[in-house]
Parts: sequence; structure tokens; C-alpha cells
Amino acid sequence: MASLIPTEIAENARAWPFEEARKIVARIGGSKPEKGHVILETGYGPSGLPHIGTFGEVFRTTMVRRAFEQLMPDVPTKLIAFSDDMDGFRKVPTNLPNQEMLAEYLNKPLTQVPDPFGTHESFGAHNNNRLMEFLDSFGFEYEFMSSTECYKSGMFDKALLETLQRYDEIMAIMLPTLGKERQATYSPFLPVCPTTGNVLQVPIIERNLDAGTVVYEDPNGGGKVEVQVTGGHCKLQWKCDWAMRWHALGVDYEMSGKDLIDSVKQSSKICRTLGSKPPESLSYELFLDEEGGKISKSKGNGLSVEDWLRYGSPESLSLFMYQQPKRAKRLYFDVIPKNTDEYFQFLDKLEEETDEAKKVENPTWHITQGRGRGNEEKVPLSFGLLLNLASVCHAEDTSVLWGYIARYAPGATAESHPVLDRMAGYAVNYYQDFARPQKQYRAPTEQERAAFEDLVGELKALPADADAETIQTQVYEVGKRHDFENLRDWFKALYQVLLGQDQGPRFGSFIALYGRDETVALIGRALAGEDLAA
Repeated sequence: MASLIPTEIAENARAWPFEEARKIVARIGGSKPEKGHVILETGYGPSGLPHIGTFGEVFRTTMVRRAFEQLMPDVPTKLIAFSDDMDGFRKVPTNLPNQEMLAEYLNKPLTQVPDPFGTHESFGAHNNNRLMEFLDSFGFEYEFMSSTECYKSGMFDKALLETLQRYDEIMAIMLPTLGKERQATYSPFLPVCPTTGNVLQVPIIERNLDAGTVVYEDPNGGGKVEVQVTGGHCKLQWKCDWAMRWHALGVDYEMSGKDLIDSVKQSSKICRTLGSKPPESLSYELFLDEEGGKISKSKGNGLSVEDWLRYGSPESLSLFMYQQPKRAKRLYFDVIPKNTDEYFQFLDKLEEETDEAKKVENPTWHITQGRGRGNEEKVPLSFGLLLNLASVCHAEDTSVLWGYIARYAPGATAESHPVLDRMAGYAVNYYQDFARPQKQYRAPTEQERAAFEDLVGELKALPADADAETIQTQVYEVGKRHDFENLRDWFKALYQVLLGQDQGPRFGSFIALYGRDETVALIGRALAGEDLAA
């Protein structure tokens, strides 16, 4: 936890985690609740490989948790990461191996489906493990809960019997939200078949409140079957399950995606019917894929956590998750460089800021829990510059880049600047996997050729100690002299001809990093018609 800030600042902070945390303070009346702590929850459906959006939810919920701890430091908090791993396996995700084998286990609880990767005792356990590995890698503090374990251990028994008692009231909430066909078969309870182990969606034809059982017709013709609603012999339909969980665990806060707004409404009604107040909540926008469509776990059309962490730091991912949770954002490879550089920009501003109230409005205050840069070095150049350096050098490892970095930042080494070294590694990976295949060089026009030749002369004439700003000024002046209608066209020409891309960094900074002699040689190769992609 970050060191405590003045109460007045926390109470008036406009950053969205504080706005959410104040909802919890109001909920508990500004004093420690009867159960002695506040519970925040995130839910996870492990029917497919872990989704980066799930991780985003845990991160954002943690931000709310930390803000609440600033507001009420004497009230303990718990973050529950809950896995719905008792759900029936309804369809085989297309991005998984062993498709035929998995198809044999449809409708079984996810914890009864074999792991297609062969590393864990079940498919549910495999994905639960993936989730926990991620949470651990970020240093999240949480308590993991498995739906299977909660149902089978008896933890939910009391709440399940209360659900049975209020069966008719819950049906009155749910039936109007369903189509006629679904209404005919719907029940809050999903029996687990004693013979097949399948999670069944079947009508409940009898209820025995005293015995705590329900009766259904065996869909395979075996007549009436009576099962306990407790002990893992039944599970609840998900909206009922969500509400029951809030009620049983005493959840105070849970955010969810915009696609679940109606589900939150129904589950909240059911939670009240069970006698509890539903948790405070935030409805966040969903991530979009490369084409602006919704990301789907089953389609696997989004970035994985592993993808992001190959090309960018955990902190850059945290920034992406933190910013504007109520706005839909594209989640694709090309957002990583921007978030990487913005993270360091925000970090610099945090370090320079003396007003405590303004510090808590800075995203990096929340990401670093108020620590800021800590013992990490200040990075002397941007990730965008490193990317372009990797590009022009066709770098296959960081050693090539360090030859240039050491000249740009005298005295810097991989050992003295570990953060910069990690960035260099991300830059090489990004170039090799993503940027290189997309590069498209072109020859200069006659107008551009004349400007390039002029630029060569100006670079040769500059003093040896000319800095990036001085070089940038000369690049501007050359563009002005050669009558480009828009100077952006001049810079676009530099990027397209020399770097094989439509945009790039401040060109003066790039030349200062790459070297003036090297830039002159690069321009010469381009004017001679050489293949710069080679």
C-alpha cells in the first residue's frame, strides 16, 4: 500500500479509483462493517484461455481497493478472484488443441474436462493456473476462489437453501427476461447428473423445501431424479449464481463490462430477494480488436498478456488498463509503443510534481502505489526512438542498439540502465515480429530527392556537438526551402523513404541517436536506389 496521503486530498481526488472507492465508503456508512472488512470481487469464466480483459478487471479493481485504503486505512480489505469453474463446458473454443477429445466432454463441469495441454488435472485447473500466474506476476494481492470448491465444500449451502426458499420470487424476476422457449425449461438450479456428471439445463418439476432437494425428469428416459441443492449436486444459473455469491460472500464491490449491464440489474434484484444489498459497481467499456470489433475469448482475436509482455512492460499494460475505463479502446499491437512512452512521460511528471493533490491525478501514482520511479533510472530516450533504431539497424539483438545508445547517452550501459535495456529488448522483439513484416520502402520523388541532397549538406555542415533540437531545426528548414505544401509531407517522405513506415519519432532526435554520418550514409543508399529492407 502507498503511504497515506492527507484525508482531504483523498476525499476530493477526481481520479476514477477514488470516485469508485467513495461509493464503498458511503455503502458502509463510513465505519468498519459488521463482518470486519470490505470485500471486492472479480469474476472469471475459465471456458477458454485467459483473456487480457479479465486481467484488466483485476488491475482496475485493485486500483479501487488501494484508493479505499487511503480513505479508510483502518478497514481491512479483501480482493477475491472467483473462477466459475463449475460451469458446464458448452462449446469447444476454436483456438485450443485436441478439439476432438474436448468435444467428448461437452456439458461436463470445467473441472471435469481433461486439460487439452496435458499440464494440469483439468481444463478448469489449467486456466485457473494461468490466471493466478498472471496475477502473481503483477504482484496482485488476492484470494483465489474456485466455484467447484465453494459448492462442494458446503460454503454455499446456506445461500443455496435460501435460494430454494425464494424460488418463486427469483423465477418472477427471471422469466420476463427470457423468450417463450427458454421460459418453458428455465430453473435457477442446474442439477449435476448423478450418472453422467453433466450439468443439466432441465425443468424442475418438484421442490422439497424441508429436504432441500429438487426433482427433474432424466433427459435420457430414466424417470424422475431427486438431488440435493447443496454439496455440489446442483449449481445455479449464472445470474442467480452471481447474486447468490454476492449474498453468501458479502461482496461490497464488483465492476463488470458494459455487456453485462442487464445481468447486473437482474442479479441485483435476486441479491435483494435473498436479503442482501448488491455490491457497488462500475460498468466499463470493452476492448476492441484490430478492426474495431469486440474481442472474443473463444475467437482468440485479441492480444494475450504474453503478447503484450513480449513487446512492452507490465507498467505500460497497467497504464492502458488504467486510462479511461468507460471508453472503448482498440487493443492491438500498435497501441503498445504509445502506452510505453506515455508511461514514462507520466512518471517524469509525477517526479516533478510538488502538489500532492495533483500527484494522485497522475496514472503512475496509482500504478506504482505512490512510489513513483523509486530506484529505477530515468530513461534518456523514448521507446519510439528505440523502435526506429531497431528498424534502421535491422536489429536481431540489443547489442547492436547499445552501440548507438552509449553514444547518445554517454556512460549508459545495460548494467547501469536495466530499464532501458529491457526497453531495447522490447524494441527488438517488436521490430522482428511486428514492424519488419509491415515495412514498405519507396523511392523519393524528384522534389524529395533534392530535399534529401540538401539535408545531407546541412548535416555535414553542423558542428560535431549539435544536439537533437539543433538538428531538428535544420530538418525543418530544409523542408521549408523545398516548397512542401505541408511540412508533414516532408517528414512523411523521410519516414517512408528511410524507415519504410508512414510515421516516426522527431527526426532530429533519431539522427542524434543513429548518428549524423550514419544518417548521411543511409540517405545516400536510398538515393542510389539500394534496398534498405535488406
